[in-house]
Amino acid sequence: MGTLIKIISRCDLTLVQEVRDSKGGAIPTLLKTLNRFDKSHVYSHLESKRLGRKTYKEQYVYIYRKDMLQVQEHFYYPELNQQESNDTEVFSRDPFVIRIHSPTTLVKNFVIIGHHTCPTKAMKEMDELFEVFRAVKKKWKTENVMLLGDLNADCGYVTIKGLRNLKMRNDPKFHWLIKDEQDTTVREKTHCAYDRIIIHGKELISGIVVESAQPFNFKKEFRLTEQEALEVSDHYPVEVDLKPSHHYLLHHEL
Repeated sequence: MGTLIKIISRCDLTLVQEVRDSKGGAIPTLLKTLNRFDKSHVYSHLESKRLGRKTYKEQYVYIYRKDMLQVQEHFYYPELNQQESNDTEVFSRDPFVIRIHSPTTLVKNFVIIGHHTCPTKAMKEMDELFEVFRAVKKKWKTENVMLLGDLNADCGYVTIKGLRNLKMRNDPKFHWLIKDEQDTTVREKTHCAYDRIIIHGKELISGIVVESAQPFNFKKEFRLTEQEALEVSDHYPVEVDLKPSHHYLLHHEL
């Protein structure tokens, strides 16, 4: 908890994935501790329902400084999609989408599509994220969209050829901020760019601090052993800075 708090308190907005707390006590406890730890901001959160096609369920949780930005709306992708139910079964967990208003950054309004792919269906799900993007663009009439999360977009789950064939990879309007050669895994023996940040929209692209998108190596930063770091997560969070409108700086963290 202590390390998680330190990581989250660096950011104006954080997306936490793979929350598997059926009793629902962990996130309120986290928020309480976070607000006690960092009194310079007021942290709030928006959690998804428990998502999963079978008995295995996960939640997405956005944690954000409500003195810095507002979450204006949210939805789960198939709510938008009036296709036959079979078509919506592409995702093991529905992407959780939010619309942000951020007065302190150059880009004032943008959308975040948060998603955690099923490893064995990573290619198929990433391909379908293009359809989620199109639905969001239509619903909220915006080009400024950020997709982020553990997409399992590397190593054993996707091939180089497979990545190359993705619609979001072929379309030059999408910028993949976390590169294929970066490592988002904690274990020394692995080197995979599973977690990604993908952005779309001229305004959002020009509103990003160049080269700021990186995995945050909390193991090194907080001088943890590999074992201690793995107790926090087996992934490093990925983050990006948005250009401030004045003297502010906005961090986006997974």
